Amino acid sequence: MRKRTTKTAALKRTDGRFKKLGNQIYRERALYFLFIPVFLYYLIFAYIPLGGILLAFKRYSPALGIFGSDWIGFDNFIKFFSSYNFGRILWNTIRISLCSIAFNFPAPIILAILLNEVRNTFFKKTVQTITYLPHFISLVVAIGLLTDFLARDGIFNNIRASMGLERIAFMMEENYFTPIYVISGIWQQVGWGSIIYLAAISGISQDLYEAAEIDGAGRFRKMWHITLSEIMPTITVLFIMQLGKVMSVGYEKIILMSNDLVLAKSEVISSYVYKLGFGTYPDYGYSTAVNLFNMVVNLIILCAANWFSRRVNETSLW
Repeated sequence: MRKRTTKTAALKRTDGRFKKLGNQIYRERALYFLFIPVFLYYLIFAYIPLGGILLAFKRYSPALGIFGSDWIGFDNFIKFFSSYNFGRILWNTIRISLCSIAFNFPAPIILAILLNEVRNTFFKKTVQTITYLPHFISLVVAIGLLTDFLARDGIFNNIRASMGLERIAFMMEENYFTPIYVISGIWQQVGWGSIIYLAAISGISQDLYEAAEIDGAGRFRKMWHITLSEIMPTITVLFIMQLGKVMSVGYEKIILMSNDLVLAKSEVISSYVYKLGFGTYPDYGYSTAVNLFNMVVNLIILCAANWFSRRVNETSLW
């Protein structure tokens, strides 16, 4: 009898929760209606395609389809781990990604803090406009400009020649590939990336700055102890998200900048997967396995970074 009473009470609590949820959805029906396109987008383009992960464990044949192809287990992963390309493209991916994080991530923060200190509105708006513009330039056009500027007869080599220095084919030298990739990334994204930090800075109370001035703090100390300290939660969250993409170097820019002479230093996992999946003889199962390995590593790094951040400064994504 007691068990039946307990079960009945649990059912009533459950019914109460569902009724409460239903009432809440009805009250906020306009917001839920606006959410429908977002839900459909992620359902169609993010969750339904997850079924394609099965390709990583199969010897895919277009004639047989995903479910009809032969199951081969982890053979595609073993093939990748034992291949000659594994160590090279893994190191290239890590090297380029870590260099990008080390230089590209702090650049918008520094720009935002410096712009916040500018009192001349016209100068501030001009700098913001100039730094925002590269973000809106097509990547193909941006790499085309970069190639022209760094060519043997380009503007940079003309400057070098006027100084009596030797002309260098920058885009043909593998040792210059990573610096060019990182510096061009800063040029493209520094202005756009600073928008988030400028928004975070605008929310800082002016009372903190006034109190610091009364205590005799100079401009640098206010930047360091107030501005940077107050936007640290935003920096932490964005840094965790950036670490979650450490293995996902964009293949578009890599392919546009690459050539046979720099392939040893420019080939990364994403470009390797692209060539495997869309090359002359595509291997969909193998390319899916390589990309799945990439995503799993990203997920592990993201979870580890989030756990560490939550333990250290109580700021995390979840």
